[in-house]
Parts: sequence; C-alpha cells; structure tokens
Amino acid sequence: MAQITSKELSGISDQLAIEQNLIAKFKNYAETTQDTTLKAKYNDIAQKHQKHFDALYSNLK
Repeated sequence: MAQITSKELSGISDQLAIEQNLIAKFKNYAETTQDTTLKAKYNDIAQKHQKHFDALYSNLK
C-alpha cells in the first residue's frame, strides 16, 4: 500500500470525525422520535454513515 501524506491523513481524520458526528446525530434522532417511519429512516441513515466511517477507517490499516 502506498504511503499517504500528512495532508491526506488530516483529510481522512476530519472526515472520520464528521462521519462519527453524523452517526451520533441520526442515532439520537432515532431514539427521540415516536414516529416509526422516521425512526427506521434515521437508523438507515446512521448505518450508511457507519459504513462510510468503516470504509475510511479501513484505509488507515
């Protein structure tokens, strides 16, 4: 695997933080709503952002 630059590492780190924030936000939305349709949608969105996070993180291994 090719070495990544410090600028690329910084960008990946920033994006990981953004994805973590979005995961937490949509999980919180899902926990606080009473609407089952919205709850399912928020959980789906949180899962998509978790996949984004996992894909980004796997590039650091």
